[in-house]
Amino acid sequence: MKKIVVILILCSFQMVIAQQKTYCNPINVDYGYTPFERFSTQGKHRATADPVIVNFRNKYFLFSTNQEGYWWSDNMLNWNFVYRKFLRDDTYTHDLNAPAAFVMKDALYVYGSTWKSDFPIYKSTNPTVNDWEIAVDTLKVGAWDPAFHYDDDKDKLYLYWGSSNVWPLLGTEINTKTMQSEGYTVPIVRLFPEDHGWERFGEYNDNVFLQPFIEGAWMTKHNNKYYMQYGAPATEFSGYADGVYVSKDPLHGFEYQQHNPFSYKPGGFARGAGHGATFQDNFENYWHVSTIFISTKNNFERRLGIWPAGFDADDVMYCNTAYGDYPTLLPEFAKEKDFSKGLFTGWMLLNYQKPVQVSSTLGGYHPNFVVDEDIKTYWSAKTGTKGEWFQTDLGQVSTINAIQINYADQDVEFLGKTLGKFHQYKIYGSNDGKKWQVVIDKSKNQTDVPHDYIELETPVEFRFLKMENLHMPTGKFALSGFRVFGKGHSEKPEKVENFIVLRSSPKKYGERRSIWFKWQQNPLADGYVIYWGKSPDKLYGSIMVYGKNEYFFTGADRADAYYFQIEAFNANGMSERSEIKKSE
Repeated sequence: MKKIVVILILCSFQMVIAQQKTYCNPINVDYGYTPFERFSTQGKHRATADPVIVNFRNKYFLFSTNQEGYWWSDNMLNWNFVYRKFLRDDTYTHDLNAPAAFVMKDALYVYGSTWKSDFPIYKSTNPTVNDWEIAVDTLKVGAWDPAFHYDDDKDKLYLYWGSSNVWPLLGTEINTKTMQSEGYTVPIVRLFPEDHGWERFGEYNDNVFLQPFIEGAWMTKHNNKYYMQYGAPATEFSGYADGVYVSKDPLHGFEYQQHNPFSYKPGGFARGAGHGATFQDNFENYWHVSTIFISTKNNFERRLGIWPAGFDADDVMYCNTAYGDYPTLLPEFAKEKDFSKGLFTGWMLLNYQKPVQVSSTLGGYHPNFVVDEDIKTYWSAKTGTKGEWFQTDLGQVSTINAIQINYADQDVEFLGKTLGKFHQYKIYGSNDGKKWQVVIDKSKNQTDVPHDYIELETPVEFRFLKMENLHMPTGKFALSGFRVFGKGHSEKPEKVENFIVLRSSPKKYGERRSIWFKWQQNPLADGYVIYWGKSPDKLYGSIMVYGKNEYFFTGADRADAYYFQIEAFNANGMSERSEIKKSE
């Protein structure tokens, strides 16, 4: 077989950029475009989801849906793409869909979703290049949304799978020699939306027209306990999340963890944190990779995010998504940190809803959509040609540490994976809007960077930033977010006052899966973060809210008491947190 290796190394050409210590979600990889015409009736667009990251020989290997290949990285920042089709014929119209990947006895294995029993398991000992062999020609059990777990303590292999709003997730043991199930299949977990509010279908968890889906199985073993992770209620919603059941047996006796969903991000710019996988970095710290929704041109328009995760002293599994789409420390620079407290750098968003100017505007794709902190909305210039530009006013001279550029897909021409495409641009800074200095020069960039993130080696001080387009890989020059991070030099908000939690009493009839928060609007605040949990010392959940003084939380478990806390933030920093409120 002819080996085709395509390695795309994300690099920068600007003098002020050195080794980065941070990354920012959505992660910046060269996402392929949806391969399906029927999903492109409202416009062709990039799309992937259902990610798996495994650590193999101290390198991170990332597989996700319909990419005609996969990525690997040494540091979780620079991702190298390896082109590889795992299809043997045209039986399937897509490549790996919701793939499984696992390490067993010094080899990396990959398997794609199928309802049939005709998809092989592939094996590689050299996956940084396209060097794969078929480990078993046909996995007879067949599995959609599969996940394998190799228990090296027992030298046993298990398979979990399922994607349904009727059936539970299933599990079976796989013979490590034949790589086949020996026929004993058991139900593992199912949804209980009548008790778990976050499992209800719909953007507002209201079960509006379908029952919720359970999917995205993943297993992690920690302290001789098995953590069965699953996604719900559906990929196209901001409340898409991962929950977890725990057992001392890999196939039986799973119990719902008290802290659930453990991976949840319904607010902020990049929303959704479901159908993911948990992995360890090279320093034995845990991370969780999962699906971010956009769902503008199609329900399956999605991206990927990575969040710090772990297990606390009581073996409670958590994933910290607070400020989870702001600059976050990379593994090498986070190895001594407490992951339960998060890895956010403290660099604030400097241009939320600030004034903007542009070179041109296409129809209703208004300029202010670039700074509204909503990945679903975007501005588009009339063309994609050199010279189109976007300018943002920070409102004051500010310290700038990093910039994230989120391109949107407007009038793009591609279906499926593209190679050799690239973005080029320059970013200028000014304090008066007249005299400009080059801050970032990507005029020689030769890589595809749809969510480019640049951390400056030396922070700069500017009020205005201007991005000039030099080259687009396809389509118009369009942005869903030009996000500037650092610190302003004015006041940060005061502590939030009059934080009220409204919920039906357990002794009265009412909808206890939903909780209404109200608080006094802080005139200096851009937004707020609500922390939640079922113990005052385990407020692992979080919800980011912009520009409002209320939030309707629909993700509560009916029977349990909760604890809540809130803080305000703006471009200058975060307030002190409020007192903790208990809701029975």
